[in-house]
Amino acid sequence: MAGVTRKPFGTADGRAVEMLIIDTGAIELHAITFGCAITSLRVADRRGMRTDVVLGHESLEPYLTNPPFVGVVAGRYANRIAGGRFTLDGEAHQLATNNGPNHLHGGPRGFHRQHWDAQPVSGSAGDGVTFSRVSPAGEEGYPGNLHVSVTYRVKGDSVDIAYEASTDTPTVINLTQHSYFNLAGPSSADVMSHELTVHAESYTPVDRTLIPTGEIAPVRGTPFDLRTATRVGDRLQQEHEQLRIANGLDHNLAVSGSIGSLRPAAVLRDPASGRRLEVSTTEPGVQVYTGQSLDARITGAYGRRFTPHAGMCLETQHYPDSPNHPLFPSTVLRPGRRWTSTTRWRFTAT
Repeated sequence: MAGVTRKPFGTADGRAVEMLIIDTGAIELHAITFGCAITSLRVADRRGMRTDVVLGHESLEPYLTNPPFVGVVAGRYANRIAGGRFTLDGEAHQLATNNGPNHLHGGPRGFHRQHWDAQPVSGSAGDGVTFSRVSPAGEEGYPGNLHVSVTYRVKGDSVDIAYEASTDTPTVINLTQHSYFNLAGPSSADVMSHELTVHAESYTPVDRTLIPTGEIAPVRGTPFDLRTATRVGDRLQQEHEQLRIANGLDHNLAVSGSIGSLRPAAVLRDPASGRRLEVSTTEPGVQVYTGQSLDARITGAYGRRFTPHAGMCLETQHYPDSPNHPLFPSTVLRPGRRWTSTTRWRFTAT
């Protein structure tokens, strides 16, 4: 199929892993069938020179464990659930815990450590790949057999990520794409000089284990007021208890506008190269994570060490721990309903 090629990328658990490459000339995206991970994303700077703007690995082995969740689709529930516990329709569920006392990004063997089927797609919406799998009932403690698909499509200057899911038993779901961006490319040590804007007037403060307190607080007068472009490094130097708790930004901001409509969420820009990423989403929130827990002992593609702040995530999703906060937007999916979500990454350079 024009625009999409596939090639072997190793073997995991006795099963072949493939890489699928979408190259439209403007954007080149590499993704693998293990973890649905984006391993490389090449876009142009103001001079028209393409380079890789995400952290990734050149071989399969680092993805088999992948403690920083580099490039993957996180699920069934992206972000944290307190104590790995929630109650749905009066029934208590205990999930695997992998982040201190809490459940993070679907558990130790969540979607990031599972095989996905892959099918190239093409049409007026662009060239792309649909990844799909069935998450069986009980996987990492979740109820229901969940049929899920994630489609990456490239058209013009944009990458669209479309999620769909259905279940045979009431369950909860919250998926996100967990790429770490560094728009300056592989030669850049960190994102401190990047400029960040987030279209959010409120955020969800967290406790010392990064679980939301339940409050939805205004960003005004806090380091989370990112409504105008702010240098990442400058923001991280501010004094605030929430920054101390997370050792940086690792917080959910409530995206302004109507939940379910595709609307602007965030802008990230590298002044040196001119590259600009506009993130739009149908989700209620975006988790801004400045990569402070990256580990310099991990070496990625191009020989780059994953030092703290080598890349940062803009994770479009529902709020953390929503199953335990009735006032947060619901993450419950019931039989007969189809869950959908769309995120768009638009890349320009000036």
